[in-house]
Amino acid sequence: MGDIFKALADPTRRKILDALTERDGQTLFEICSRLAAKHQLASSRQAISQHLDVLETAGLVETRREGRYKFHFIDPAPLRQIAERWIPSEEPP
Repeated sequence: MGDIFKALADPTRRKILDALTERDGQTLFEICSRLAAKHQLASSRQAISQHLDVLETAGLVETRREGRYKFHFIDPAPLRQIAERWIPSEEPP
């Protein structure tokens, strides 16, 4: 679970997750373009790629290759595990 918190600690990685929440299945180029346009974030493709690697290691992003393209998808399952750990479900008694 430490990887998840480390991944979420960085504001750029949170913006990447926001971008994937708005439109899942983006390429690195699309993510970089969206971050530059919406958040005026001028990080290099290499920097964004490294952020995506951290998110993938934490299980928050999954990738799929199609030909020469690599598509990135958000995986909210680790976030649900965090929520389930500290936010009790409201079950009737």
